Amino acid sequence: MVWKSHDYDDIPGTYVFDGGRSHKPYTLNKMFYSFNEAQNREEFDRDPAAYCDKYGVKGEFKAAVIAQDYLGLLRLGANIYFMAKMAVPRGVSVQDAGAQFQGITTEEFIAKLLAKREEVERRIAQEEDYWNG
Repeated sequence: MVWKSHDYDDIPGTYVFDGGRSHKPYTLNKMFYSFNEAQNREEFDRDPAAYCDKYGVKGEFKAAVIAQDYLGLLRLGANIYFMAKMAVPRGVSVQDAGAQFQGITTEEFIAKLLAKREEVERRIAQEEDYWNG
């Protein structure tokens, strides 16, 4: 299948989940989606490699799953919402994953979020309770 190029393809650090990026990691995302069911999460926890095999997740996809390399998974085309189904039940918060995406500690990531919140609150106050930024 031929996928059309987009302007966002060349933005460093941007991993847009579109048709082109969703094709190759289909089995990976299908496996992540299976984590909607508690019994599947439990089966995965017993033997992650075997669970990957069950869904046909191979090579670099399987290696990233086993290593819990969330940035690597995102780069490989994991759907971030499906990937959260793997991370959160294993004690990895959204903040932990976000920190990994940026190559910083969770504490540094949280500090950045709080600083951004302060800026947004300041702008809202400046715009009299409404800011669309």
